[in-house]
Amino acid sequence: MNHTNPDVFSQLHIDIARNSTDDFNLFHDSRKWQQINGNPFNGPITLGFQLESLIEGKIADFRRQRDEQKLIAEHGLNFSNYQFAFANAIKPDQAVEVEIKESQFKSEPSPCLSNRIIVKADGNLALIGYKKETAKPLFLTNPDLARVGELKIQPDRCFLNNGYFLKRKFMMTSNAKNFLCASLRDQTEYFDELQDKVIFPEMFPCALLSSALLEKALKWLHDFERNPMVYTSHKISVDRQYLAQLKSNDALHILIKPTENCAEHDFGDLNATPLDYECYGLFTAENAVLFSALISLMPLESIGKANV
Repeated sequence: MNHTNPDVFSQLHIDIARNSTDDFNLFHDSRKWQQINGNPFNGPITLGFQLESLIEGKIADFRRQRDEQKLIAEHGLNFSNYQFAFANAIKPDQAVEVEIKESQFKSEPSPCLSNRIIVKADGNLALIGYKKETAKPLFLTNPDLARVGELKIQPDRCFLNNGYFLKRKFMMTSNAKNFLCASLRDQTEYFDELQDKVIFPEMFPCALLSSALLEKALKWLHDFERNPMVYTSHKISVDRQYLAQLKSNDALHILIKPTENCAEHDFGDLNATPLDYECYGLFTAENAVLFSALISLMPLESIGKANV
């Protein structure tokens, strides 16, 4: 079992995280959080992907300390899989503790290196889940992307014929550096101009999903003050081999649509239900799948005052 010393996110960390990912959710805004109807948090809160980035860094240190990279390379475990359920919000200046359970490796039915993760803020449960290294992605393993076409010629923030919303982002090293700093991580492990080192961390491209989801909601004329939405869970698979090919200024095409069993609606509807979105991050002319993610949201009022 691995315990680390508490970490603390300040409001500046939150601002840097949301600015570096273009996340304009009012929950993170130190001036606008009060405009949210029924906001129970009494102040701004950290970003979900910001916390997950901190966890990514903790697990990377955990792997290095145990020399687990050899095991990962030996079995071709090229996919990072994150599955987290959000139990509570994390506010500025709270003591954040990340607990990583001891690694479990199983070779059958397919090789997998797994760790349970528990995160507490001021001693209260904030997040629970796991990180798994596998040879194949665990989530959204058979995407129907045959008809997406040449995405670079499609306008940004448009709906494609197959129902996906398209958001185009660009991989900027400055934004990735800031996101790392906002996640309490050392940017020099990933970027060094003098050594021509450019390595994008796993969670940074995924963190751009928040901006894409928000812009999609804007297209639907969603009222962010009257009908606030919150994450309940993230399930993410990242292809590390493709991630290693990612370069500065590369275009990332983010595709989003509700899952088949999910009826999209405005969160103000009286019959509002949870929303699950299948999301993909594609790059290169061949639409290589950098990441796939199943993102679940719920109306704030439906999950209770203490949860997020």
